Amino acid sequence: MTITADASFEVLPFTRTCRHIWEDGDHVLIGVSPGNSYFSSERIAGLAQWATTRFAQVDFVYADLHVDRMFAAFGYSREHAEKRAAKEIKAVRRRILKGVEESGPGQSEIRVRALSEFQPNPVYQLLHRRVLHFLETDDEFRKGCEEMALHFIGSKLPEGESITDDQLQVCFDYMAAELPFFVDTPSILDVPSSVAAYHVKMPLTDVLFARGGGLRATRNQAYAVVRPEPAAAAAPRSAVNHAPAERTADERRAA
Repeated sequence: MTITADASFEVLPFTRTCRHIWEDGDHVLIGVSPGNSYFSSERIAGLAQWATTRFAQVDFVYADLHVDRMFAAFGYSREHAEKRAAKEIKAVRRRILKGVEESGPGQSEIRVRALSEFQPNPVYQLLHRRVLHFLETDDEFRKGCEEMALHFIGSKLPEGESITDDQLQVCFDYMAAELPFFVDTPSILDVPSSVAAYHVKMPLTDVLFARGGGLRATRNQAYAVVRPEPAAAAAPRSAVNHAPAERTADERRAA
């Protein structure tokens, strides 16, 4: 279900409902991880340009919780871990602000915030508690979180070593801080609907957007992979690959 957005990015909504929410164009949230080389200031600028032409509201949210604990869990001393985390968080914020500034017209519509800024938000607090609850009680959800942890930090493990219980717990805490935005961003930010955009599919996506019980994304929450379009795909495309005609971002803001 690929939508060819333009010559720079392609969009892969996870479900048909996710596609409809993407077409509504109410809001997009782009999560940025510190220390991830994918998110250069140039890439941020491109994403900002893409987002402001398609969505009425745009948020960049960067992770700044449990970063020091992640470094400590993988061998850094406490002091070194705190310094390294502070450096990485400062750097990622600087890259986002630079990219947004360089993105051109529309940057005034973009908000850049740290994950920690939402901790006083009562809706975020409730969703965070739900995430922690299901981590303890739902085997399917916990398994998905374990797969996600291994997916993102497996390369950091020395060859032949398995993740320790302490490392896994820090990963859980790090992910639990982010997951409320993949479950119900509309309630946290008071927007009609929202697309959580990331450049790869998360292992947890299958769980959060499945039917049935357990922790599930709300009906107005979408997930889409948004990634640079391969050069080969930038050639002339058939109508099948084009999204239906939409209102512009300015028209959606006016509505």
